Formats: sequence, C-alpha cells, structure tokens
Amino acid sequence: MRSAIFLFALFFGMAAPIAAFDFSDLGKALETAQKVQQKVKQATEDISEPREIELGGGIAGNLLGAAPLLDDRRVQRYVNHVGRWLALQTERPDLPWQFGVLDDNDINAFAVPGGYVFITRGLLASMKSEAELAGVLAHEISHVLRKHHLQAIKKGARAGLVAELADKALQQGGADPALNKLVSAGTEIYARGLDKNDEFEADRMGVVIAARGGYDPYGLPAVLQTLHGMNPQDSSLALLFKTHPALGERLDLLDNLMPGQFDDFEAQPSLAPRFMQAMGKAGNNEGAARRKTR
Repeated sequence: MRSAIFLFALFFGMAAPIAAFDFSDLGKALETAQKVQQKVKQATEDISEPREIELGGGIAGNLLGAAPLLDDRRVQRYVNHVGRWLALQTERPDLPWQFGVLDDNDINAFAVPGGYVFITRGLLASMKSEAELAGVLAHEISHVLRKHHLQAIKKGARAGLVAELADKALQQGGADPALNKLVSAGTEIYARGLDKNDEFEADRMGVVIAARGGYDPYGLPAVLQTLHGMNPQDSSLALLFKTHPALGERLDLLDNLMPGQFDDFEAQPSLAPRFMQAMGKAGNNEGAARRKTR
C-alpha cells in the first residue's frame, strides 16, 4: 500500500516522503488529478481554430519528413482541385484546406487537424475514377470535420504533458515547448490509427459529402472493394490494415447504409475519363469504373 501511494505521488510530481502521506493527502491528490483532467478536457475541446491549424501544421511537417510530396505539379494541382471542391460542401469551408499526394508506394490516406489531407501514390494508382478519389478525400475530410484526431490526442496525452497543456499549450500564441510535445504525441497516432467507430463515421459522412459534390456516391465503396480484392499479404497494405478496421466490416456498413438512400444520386458521374487523363493513364471505361457495394 505504501509503495502504491509513493508511486501515485511521483505520478503527480509530489515526491514527498512516504511517512508524510495519509488518507487526507491522498484525497487531495485525487482532487488535484480530477481538476487537471478537467482542464485538459476543456483545453482540447475549446481549442481555437488558429491553434488547431498550428498544431496540424506541425504534425503534417513531421509526416512529410517520413514521406515527401510527389514531384508532379499536375497531379498535385488536380487532387487539390477535387479536395477543395469537396471541402466547400461542408460546414468548415473556410479552413485553409491543403491536399497532397505522398511519394510512397504504401496504400493509405490520412488527415491532420486544421485541414491537411494526404493520399499516397500507391493508393492513387489503385483508383479508376474521380469519384473514387472524391470518396477517399471526403472520408479524410470527415475526420477533420469531426476533430477525430484532436480527440485521440486528448485521450492519449501523457500525464506530464497534460498539466502543461491545461495551462498554456492550446491557449497561447507563439512558440511553445508544450505545443511541440503535443505535435509529437499527435504524430504517434498515425502509427496506431483512430478508434474504428471514428473510421465508420468518416465512411458514412464521406459518401454524403461526395454526393453533395456531384459525384457518384459509390466511389468510396469501389475503392474499398478494390483493396479488399488485393492480396492481404501485400506489404503495401500493412499500415492500412494496422490503422483501419477490416475492409469487410467497412463494406458491410456501407452496404447496409446506402441502398435506397442514394437512389437519387446514382446517375451522378464517376468522371473516369477526366481522372485517367489527369493521372496520365491510358484507356478508360466509364461503365466499368462504376461499381456498387456487394
């Protein structure tokens, strides 16, 4: 019991002699812990948009250090054009949305707080239409809209960092060591992924945003079907499988959601020819690119 109390004291930076601790001290420590947790909750929930953008910029910089942007201005411009059009269909159109293609053969896509969205060259190469690209980008946009990564950062914040954040990291402007620590903590999330319910929510929202943008809403399910049909041992899928729910689960969710709900949008185009031209791919088939859920 004494060793447990001593460790508890160290945890909150109060390494007093063991003999100095009694139950009243423990009660005060618990009260302090609760206050700190409340401050952290408030700090992350009340984060201003400028601070969200600043945090996201730091995380995006770390991710770009691992995989640089593809050196193809035409492709980058095209993906940004599609992404920004989709962002205009949402409740946060005024974020400084930035979309980038990473020069990476791995198959993945991810979003960063503040409106940064990345897709890998490997995933882009697996697509067959602009509607498929729109579906994936809309999924990632949804993570930003719902602040999924900010919530994950809050849940995963270490105790030592928590106290600093509660006092200053998300409230002050300018350089801040605590903000730098938060950027590092946030970057770690991309190696382990979000809660699967966040991914399911982004799938549901993604098909709606794509439909609002005038695209065939079945673009995202089409991409998931393509990936589901690939060899699961393919090393390019390793990080996607590690950080996302099973593709079958995601397809089942959309298969239950979409029939009957999107009948009025099925005639919207997949824009396969325009996508093929932008990607520099030869040949296209508008009909073949339009696929439905199972």
